[in-house]
Amino acid sequence: MGYCQEQFPVSLRRACSLIGTHPSVIRYKPKLKNDEPIRQELSRLAELHSRWGFWMMFYRLRALSYSDNHKRVYRIYTEMRLNLRRKYKKRLPLRIQQPLLQPLHHNLTWSMDFVHDGLFQGKPFRAFNVIDDFNREVLTINIDTSLTSLRVIRELNKLIEWRGKPERLRVDNGPEFIAQALADWCALHGIELIFIQKGKPHQNGYIERFNRTFREEVLDVFAFDNLNQARLFTKAWMWVYNNERPHSALGYHTPTQFLLKYGKLHHPQKANAEFSTFQQDGNYNWKFILSNVTN
Repeated sequence: MGYCQEQFPVSLRRACSLIGTHPSVIRYKPKLKNDEPIRQELSRLAELHSRWGFWMMFYRLRALSYSDNHKRVYRIYTEMRLNLRRKYKKRLPLRIQQPLLQPLHHNLTWSMDFVHDGLFQGKPFRAFNVIDDFNREVLTINIDTSLTSLRVIRELNKLIEWRGKPERLRVDNGPEFIAQALADWCALHGIELIFIQKGKPHQNGYIERFNRTFREEVLDVFAFDNLNQARLFTKAWMWVYNNERPHSALGYHTPTQFLLKYGKLHHPQKANAEFSTFQQDGNYNWKFILSNVTN
């Protein structure tokens, strides 16, 4: 419109008729509404009721005689970044309680769980624990700051290489265990994945009892400066736990003694077979480590 009036000496009405529009369109000035009263009221409501969502605030404004429609109120609501993020709980399939029975021989059922702790300076770490339910033998304890489902699979592959494959794995409903990657891995290897019921850790009692022992004898006793130090003490303690520490539930046999004494009762065809157990590394000697600590 401005171009037409600059190039041709015509009136506004004449210029509007040339381009086919009405002069009122050109003269129109939008009447901006003041959003400040709504902003102040929304801010007050958010301060008083931090868990109220948009619709509760909108209808509260209606009750306070604000006639603005929901679209305008929602625009102001989002500009103020008041919209709440709704957290949806992941629905778990129905878990059927499985009896906690001692297996008849090794590699029937393994139990797995995580333990949380921290270094001396406060940095958190986790321990991934696996035991054989038959003789309560600890098969591995992996310590790191991050242990994902893929890391769990990698550690299980290492275990199978020297220990053999279990028939079942008993776990809780942690995110690493309910991951699809672990389910696919178990299906590929023909391993049954048994989940305990949510909020009932006693259904995985063997590993829970082991976690308590690990915490009382290692994690609560020593303050570790770094992860390598925690791994050193843990590896040394694993050998003591499996080969020297009597276990009351095993008739005060060690897990290794129990395996050698009763492991072949239900497998006469394997009477001459050797059992694969956790081997001690010369660098992980419990007495030597403790002597260095005390000195």
